[in-house]
Amino acid sequence: MTATTAANERAATGGHPQRWLILGVICLAQLTVLLDNTVLSVAIPSLTTELHASTSDIQWMINAYSLVQSGLLLTAGNAADRYGRKKLLALGLALFGLGSLTAGLADSTGQLIAARAGMGVGGALLMTTTLAVVMQIFDDSQRVKAIAIWATIGSLGFAAGPLIGGAILDHFWWGMIFLINIPVAAVGLVAVLKLVPESKNPQGERPDLLGALLSTIGMSSVVYAIITGPEHGWTSAQVLVPAVIGLAVLAGFVTWELRIPYPMLDMHFFRNQKFVGAVAGAILVMLGMGGSLFLLTQHLQFVLGYEPLEAGLRMAPLALTIVVLNLSGIGPKLVMKIGTAPSVALGLSLVAGGLTSIALLGGGTDGTYGGMLLGLVLMGAGIALSNPAMANAIMSAIPPEKAGVGAGVNGTLAEFGNGLGVAILGAVLNARFAALVTVTATSLPAALAAAGSDAERQQISDAFASGLQTSQLVGAVAVFAGGLLAAFLLKRAERTEERAKRHEMAA
Repeated sequence: MTATTAANERAATGGHPQRWLILGVICLAQLTVLLDNTVLSVAIPSLTTELHASTSDIQWMINAYSLVQSGLLLTAGNAADRYGRKKLLALGLALFGLGSLTAGLADSTGQLIAARAGMGVGGALLMTTTLAVVMQIFDDSQRVKAIAIWATIGSLGFAAGPLIGGAILDHFWWGMIFLINIPVAAVGLVAVLKLVPESKNPQGERPDLLGALLSTIGMSSVVYAIITGPEHGWTSAQVLVPAVIGLAVLAGFVTWELRIPYPMLDMHFFRNQKFVGAVAGAILVMLGMGGSLFLLTQHLQFVLGYEPLEAGLRMAPLALTIVVLNLSGIGPKLVMKIGTAPSVALGLSLVAGGLTSIALLGGGTDGTYGGMLLGLVLMGAGIALSNPAMANAIMSAIPPEKAGVGAGVNGTLAEFGNGLGVAILGAVLNARFAALVTVTATSLPAALAAAGSDAERQQISDAFASGLQTSQLVGAVAVFAGGLLAAFLLKRAERTEERAKRHEMAA
């Protein structure tokens, strides 16, 4: 049976006969991976105390996972297209489980950072294969709805991490936030082997190992420069050297991708205006969301004094809003009714409004949770609209036989934006904090412990809260600008496609 015949049969039947059950299995695997993007945020106080982790250590614990993922996602997508998406999905679950075991038993910051990097390898395989399988088992009539559910689970994993992490830390030590992944990965592995059909590109493509190496080195160097900027100074050699190296390596990555016959990322995709618009929006929304959640959990615990579970519960409205809007069908219906470009503009404007509300109404040591609640609900509504629209725009701009590559692009944008958001907004926080108070400690708890009086401790807390407010507002501006840019590019792409169709009909 040819690939065309199989595709026609799927179109006639609505897709794979067990497609919804398979989607459930895929979402379980994806949920585990995405939880680890944010679950660590509520463990920051525990890690600071028990492993004596500095702010830079914490940022690298978070970024090691996301940067390794973002560096390997495109290669993983190519490998899945060539060797089989089911095989790579199963391998990803196995590697993720082993990495979680290592992270849970780590007894130093260095070991935990290395384990998180190892988990990123398994996560890269999972992130690419889940969306690629969705694209294969659903036909055109149900694919948008399936992607909306997939994106909702992704957003749920992103937002529910602090709540689940808080619940675990309320009863166990920090290592359990990783060990809990092991039984979930085992169940997912069995289900994948029994239910998920194998699919791959019959023509295949060679893995671009050099491209993966160049992209990982380049992004890591740039983010390292951003993280260390406040500490060493933005014009110091410790910052400028890795920044220049990173930019040069990324330029080499682009040059290499343009020259080789089987690129990890086909740069010609960037000629597609729909693709470019979705790319711009995805990076900036994840930058604002990833960085702001990293900051918000610290505000709830360090400044307002909530315990990990209490902080997680107060973050829950974000996840609940996403679930209600998308699983009830309200989000997907609105996206299909008003179109991709308006959905992205409206969604990201709501996210920016939510970040602003958190900064202005919920910020500071005298802020109220009501301001945070409003901000979290607005952010949830915006995510429910924008994420499915952007994921569908990216995947529809890439040929179906390269679904793994498309999923790799989508995942790379999310992971890179998240890691960059933590780095940039964390750097803004550190710079603002250092400008307001003079402390030698490397973390807020250490600075408070070293304070000589209640007045000094209050001054330090106020400075930290001011830094959080500034960082949240920077994130809001980035998300709003990204929404306007993405919507403009997507709308222009739609008009271009409409003109081309009219010309074809006229001819």
